[in-house]
Parts: sequence; C-alpha cells; structure tokens
Amino acid sequence: MLMWFDKYLNLYLNFIIYLPCRAIFSLLTAFCINLYCGSYFIYYMKKLQKYQIIRKNGPKTHYCKNKTPTMGGLFILMSIIISTIIYCDLSNIYVWYVISILIGYGVIGFIDDYKKIKNKNSQGLTLVWKYFLLSIFALGMIVIIKNNSQDIFHSQLIVPFYTNKIVEINYMYIFLSYLVIVGTSNAVNLTDGLDGLAIMPVIFLTCGFLLISFLSSNINISSSLNISYIKYSSELVILCSSIIGSGLGFLWFNSYPAQIFMGDVGSLSLGGSLGVIAILLHQEILLIIMGGIFVFETMSVILQVISFKIRKKRIFKMSPIHHHYEIKGLPEPLIIVRFWIIALLLLLISLISLQVH
Repeated sequence: MLMWFDKYLNLYLNFIIYLPCRAIFSLLTAFCINLYCGSYFIYYMKKLQKYQIIRKNGPKTHYCKNKTPTMGGLFILMSIIISTIIYCDLSNIYVWYVISILIGYGVIGFIDDYKKIKNKNSQGLTLVWKYFLLSIFALGMIVIIKNNSQDIFHSQLIVPFYTNKIVEINYMYIFLSYLVIVGTSNAVNLTDGLDGLAIMPVIFLTCGFLLISFLSSNINISSSLNISYIKYSSELVILCSSIIGSGLGFLWFNSYPAQIFMGDVGSLSLGGSLGVIAILLHQEILLIIMGGIFVFETMSVILQVISFKIRKKRIFKMSPIHHHYEIKGLPEPLIIVRFWIIALLLLLISLISLQVH
C-alpha cells in the first residue's frame, strides 16, 4: 500500500520503500498490533468463556489449562495480513499466494476450533473432513501457482549442501508440493501442544526463509550460492517479517504460563503459509531440515500409530513426543526451551548449506 501511495501520490517515501526498512516496519507493526489487540482479545474470549478444550487422554498436568482462552490465531492472522498489505508491493503475486493460504487454512482451523468449543470436546472436525478441506485448498493453490507462475514452478528439486545439484522429478513435483503444504500445516498443529512450543520454531523457520528470500532476489548473490534466482521473491521478505513480528507478539501472551493458545486457526494457517513459501523459494528439502522439530513431532505420532497397529505396543508413553517427556517428569518450561534450542541449531545447520561450494 505504501508503494502505491508513493507511486501515485508522489509522497517521496524513498526511505520507507527501501526493502530493509519496509521489513523492519512490517515486523514492528505486526508485533505492536498483536501486543495491543492481544490483551483485549484474551479479555473478550474469557468473557465469552471460549476456553481451550483439553483432551481427556492427555497429560494430567494440562487439566489446569482448561480456563485458558483459545483461537489466538485470529489476531495472529489479522496482524500478518494488515502489516503485509501496508508494506508489501501488492502487485506481487507471491504475496497473494501466501495470504490466500493463510486465510483459507485459517477458516478451516476456525471451523475446527469452533466445533470443539461448541461441542465441548477435543474432536472438532472429523479427520476425513479436515484432510479433505486441507487437501482441496492445497491442490487448488498448487494448480494456480503452476498455471500462473511458469517461471518459478517447475519439476526440479534442489538438493541442499550440493551446489547446482538438481533432481528432475517431473509430475511428482505436484505431489511433493501437496505434501509440503498439507504436511507442514499438520506438523505445526501437532507441535502446538505446550505453551510457546510451536510459535518459536515457526519464527526461526520464517527467519531462514526471510534470508533466503532476500538472497534469491539478487541474481549475483543467488548465482554464487545454492539458491535459485527468483525474480519476485523480494516481497516475501516483507511477508516473512510480518509473520516474525506477529509470532513475537503472540509469544508475549503464549509463553509459559500461557494466557492464550493459538488454536488450529493459527497453527494450520501458519504451517500452510510456510509450506507455500518453501515451494515459491524452491526450498522444499531445506524446509524439512529447518523445520526438523515439526518433522520430529510428526514422525513420533506416525511411529506410535504404526507400532500400536502392528505390535500392539507403544514406542512412546504418549505422542506427540513432547507429551512423552512430560509424562517422564520433565518440567514443561524445560521441554519447551530445549525444543527451541534444537530448532535454532537446525536453522543454523540449514543456513550452512547456502555456503557450500
């Protein structure tokens, strides 16, 4: 919006429309919106008695959280979208791809959260309906990207840590893109089980994508690194900044002991947006490394289910894996911070791949 004002109204906002300045302002704006709206939202949800529904077979230590408001993802989405609209060049189609998935998956998450609160149980949408809606929206997004962005959507897969190592996967790329979007959204959703556990790895992962977005928009820098040159990726820097700022603002209220939870409306939309950004930047494999915490959490659930179905035995005391450590007696803040540390280390390891020649 600022770009439009500067172009058509001649406001001479050169210092603001400079990319790093817009990124900083975007981050601060999203953070301040969350900081301002968060306390009002929490008060309003408590007044309506819209609390998190604690699953009955979960850790007993979570029963005391049944008076904690949920659906904080609503003001996460609001701050991201407002900040993005203000500071992004809205003629950039990449911005609308990510905003579309934020809104689409946010609506699905909202329906899921609403059903949980209304029915007073932790089920929400049935698994079939949830994956059907997520899949339809993801496939629709992939088709739109493929048809309207021939210059960036192709059948090549970049392999991290190997310069110019590209694998041709042809039509499998569509299936991979589907797994990236739906898988990442559900992985963030599964990780969102402790106070602040999911939001900090989301912030770290977005920081990595912010850096890659900036580097890939410069043809000289991208050619010397293991990154594709992507002409329109610069505006993803602003969008990533909005996500980071919003995440920090939400963490203000979500850190232990949490005053509010993001709910599926937040976790599904944030995960889906990270998946779309990874596709636009051609960093699908790097997403697996940078988002290793989410992969770890998801695999713990898959392995637990497979083991119980085949062997009638559980590998973990409870899945996702963070509940396993809870039941073993580790304090919740200790688990959270250690997972944050691992997430940060995985980000740093991932960034090393950009320096491999």
